[in-house]
Amino acid sequence: MSRISVRGFAVASATAVTTVGAVVGVASGNAAQPSDDNFEATAADTTLLADIPAGEQAQVQVSSLAEQADVQAAAADSAAKKSAEESARLRAAKDAEAKKEAADKAAKAEKERKEAEERASRDSVRDASSFSAQGSYTVAEVKAIARQMVPASQFQCFSNIVNHESTWNYLAVNQGSGAYGLVQALPGSKMSSAGADWQTNPATQIKWGLNYMDSRYGSPCGAWTFWQANRWY
Repeated sequence: MSRISVRGFAVASATAVTTVGAVVGVASGNAAQPSDDNFEATAADTTLLADIPAGEQAQVQVSSLAEQADVQAAAADSAAKKSAEESARLRAAKDAEAKKEAADKAAKAEKERKEAEERASRDSVRDASSFSAQGSYTVAEVKAIARQMVPASQFQCFSNIVNHESTWNYLAVNQGSGAYGLVQALPGSKMSSAGADWQTNPATQIKWGLNYMDSRYGSPCGAWTFWQANRWY
């Protein structure tokens, strides 16, 4: 309701109470009479209530209903917004979980692929005994033998070490320490565990060097990492 209508109703109520009190006072013989000012105020207020048209009172009621509708609409919008935000949060969480699962699967598949390649590489290598002994070998021939004996994934690391130690000379001797052969075994006689022809057969030296790198550093690449840090292995 508007201010005037509320005031009008309040005045009407007050007027009714005053009127009843006056009648009761007269009936009980009470000589007290309301002042002229009270009668004038009552008459004026009663006139204000009477002056409010019925159409305006209906308009006040319509406005109140409209305000209620606005409040309900705002509440509905707020609830819809919260619901949408929650749905978005849940969807984002599911998407993140799906991406993580996909990444984990991809990483697992890549690991399995590398392991399969490593197994295939190991299965394809040849043993030193499968090479016929020669009177002498060129650097290219020695490297060709090494490629067939060392797993493909480890060959570059193995090659790096041999290149630094002996420049692929299977007859190389370190005059200071006595280290011998492709991988500079110290003493060279250690390589006899791989074959009696360790002094003249590069395949025997490669076999011993590969076993040494695997047992001590896990792989030729492990040995190469150590070599780079220490300049020896």
